Amino acid sequence: MALNNTSPTTTVAWQKLEKHFTKLKEVSMQELFAQDPSRTEKMHISWNTFLLDFSKNRITDQTVSLLMELAQALDLKEAISKYFSGDILNVTENRAVLHTALRSSETNILVDGNNVVPQINAVKQKVRLFSEAIISGSSRGYTGKAFTDVVNIGIGGSDLGPDMVVEALQFYKNHLNVHFVSNIDGDHVNEVLKKLNPETTLFVVVSKTFTTQETITNATTIKKWFLQHTSEENIAKHFAAVSTNSEKVTEFGISAENIFPMWDWVGGRFSLWSAVGLSIALAVGFDAFEELLQGAHEMDQHFQTEAFDKNIPVVLAMLSIWYNNFFEAETEAVIPYSQYLKKLAPYLQQAIMESNGKSTDREGKPVNYQTGNVVWGEPGSNSQHAFFQLIHQGTKLIPCDFIGFKESLHQNKEHHDKLMSNFFAQTEALLLGKNQAKVIAESGDNDFLTSFKVFSGNKPTNTLLIEKLTPKSLGSLIAMYEHKIFVQGVVWNIFSYDQFGVEYGKQLANSILEEMNTGQMKPHDSSTTFLLKHFLK
Repeated sequence: MALNNTSPTTTVAWQKLEKHFTKLKEVSMQELFAQDPSRTEKMHISWNTFLLDFSKNRITDQTVSLLMELAQALDLKEAISKYFSGDILNVTENRAVLHTALRSSETNILVDGNNVVPQINAVKQKVRLFSEAIISGSSRGYTGKAFTDVVNIGIGGSDLGPDMVVEALQFYKNHLNVHFVSNIDGDHVNEVLKKLNPETTLFVVVSKTFTTQETITNATTIKKWFLQHTSEENIAKHFAAVSTNSEKVTEFGISAENIFPMWDWVGGRFSLWSAVGLSIALAVGFDAFEELLQGAHEMDQHFQTEAFDKNIPVVLAMLSIWYNNFFEAETEAVIPYSQYLKKLAPYLQQAIMESNGKSTDREGKPVNYQTGNVVWGEPGSNSQHAFFQLIHQGTKLIPCDFIGFKESLHQNKEHHDKLMSNFFAQTEALLLGKNQAKVIAESGDNDFLTSFKVFSGNKPTNTLLIEKLTPKSLGSLIAMYEHKIFVQGVVWNIFSYDQFGVEYGKQLANSILEEMNTGQMKPHDSSTTFLLKHFLK
């Protein structure tokens, strides 16, 4: 077994944290700041262009020390070493977890005794040559016109990561318009097709097995639409695929030279660094794609080498465990103060909840503690006008990550100053709250209204202030959350890299689809039978 199997609740460190929590749970952060003028100086990490301030958390120096003791007790350092060296961490599927190799500068990384670096470099070079030919216009469509549009056809990790990155790096995009088709909903694919000219559109089908129902259904619909305008032989000029199943890809009509391989040791939700990121390279150019990889690599090095208490992913992961397992906070919000990052929360929902949404430990036994986090969010300042009321005055404790940038990309200082004034104000308001005396002093309201305007504060936040949104800083940000996921999985003693919970619903869907096609109903629960009859009549 690659990782040690230890329930965190059996460790001395966990028991110390439980005792510590009983003393700390009613303490306010306002008191902690008042008692220690050097609190922020101690509770921040500066790294590259990142500044993480975690002082606005319901913690003391002792909390941090005990959380790091827990990480040590669960052999996190050894686990990190195994994570980067190709050990079989995804034990249930007998696979290494090695997406970090895709952005590594190492020349020798072994999987099953084989050095995978030459394969990685060969695929990168293929992505470079292909993307540069499309962008430059040296590779053209069937009528000799240069490509204007790219459609990425995939779902889950084959869609969410590339879609998020392409959206985030809009400022750096070239002339190509990149679209994403994911949902099996026919309305989705048809709305995208309405915008396209078959003569100038490239389609990239992303499916590891080339059997994923949603992806192959959408790809087939698009192929039929394409063939309404031209002949089968032109599929080779307009379709590419990222897959391990070259036989099925070739059957589809895609030429061998347009097939980009994937590997078992790269999980779907961590695959944007591979040829799955082809749409990213097409959108922003291969050089920017390499900067994205470089940013992730630098975060990898930080995670591997930095002491736990100065290690951004470790600190964020252990704070999340503190709230999830001791304060019983079941959700956490990610609030980027950049409209470019509007798809970050949906991306993190898959990365985090598909990874750590597990109720069985690494020995196959049910866990008796909370794992996983419900992750949600929306860019600021939009989110302030949506759900911040609940965070400020609701009954739930919702730790938040605030992500902001010192510099705006379009250099509109007036807008950016107003945006960032909200960024700083919200974390301060969540910390301080507003007491009755302050409400009365500000408004002179009567006693009845005063109670509605008071709020307690003491709401925890992490503030991540980054110099500028670039391909490199985005790569570091994504890798930061990847490593946070890993640390939590290690501490919770679960396998983070399988997703069997996704499969059962797919099996039932295939069975029900057969019933729809044949008209032969199989036994179901009474509710499903009732609904199917209503749908089919």
